[in-house]
Amino acid sequence: MVTVSDSNEPAAGSQIGTVDMNRSMLARHDRKATLMRSHFEATNTFVINLVSGPGSGKTTLLTEVLAAFPDHGLTAAALVGDCATDNDAKRLAASGAPVRQIVTEGMCHLEVTMIDAHIEGWDLDRTDVLFIENVGNLVCPAAFDLGESIRIVMLSVTEGEDKPLKYPQIFSTADLIVITKLDLAGPCEFDREKAYEAIRNSNPDLPILETSKNDPASVNELIGWIAERRAEHFAA
Repeated sequence: MVTVSDSNEPAAGSQIGTVDMNRSMLARHDRKATLMRSHFEATNTFVINLVSGPGSGKTTLLTEVLAAFPDHGLTAAALVGDCATDNDAKRLAASGAPVRQIVTEGMCHLEVTMIDAHIEGWDLDRTDVLFIENVGNLVCPAAFDLGESIRIVMLSVTEGEDKPLKYPQIFSTADLIVITKLDLAGPCEFDREKAYEAIRNSNPDLPILETSKNDPASVNELIGWIAERRAEHFAA
């Protein structure tokens, strides 16, 4: 387990405002995330923080991705966060990949201490890619570094085209946008041009991939993109 010093924490009994306390807690979290990132780097584990709103198809698409990973010569595992159930872990386990559930007991995001606790005992030296499926939320996860290598944000065609305008912080901090449920674009009257414009408004250079669980080629394209980023990351 990765530990972080509390030497910069305020002394017991000291007077401190709520804002200062929040800053102190976030600073401690960021220090922990930095140590966790170093741990992942040492094991050559490429970590992906998957973020989206609820119902975007994260779990469904990730199940397809995990199942196809061995065909690309890569090993993968997944941590999945949920407020109250282990339903998503059961779904992901159908892929055959190692999966662990993190139940946040109502918390709307994952934190790095949760990641640290739930990877204990895993042989990360044998894990090429670790997926962290965050709690379905486009607000809180934006502020919490999990020690990830990259952050992928998913946007479903069923959510509408203006989500990047409503939640700019999470889209501006992404390394990739994955548009999901593309097979439903027609019935949902999804306006692709407006969606791309909204995404570009948050981050003009952000790469975008369009996917559907019913289209194996799009799943393989996503895996290929991840494999390339992993190779570039550890070659640097």
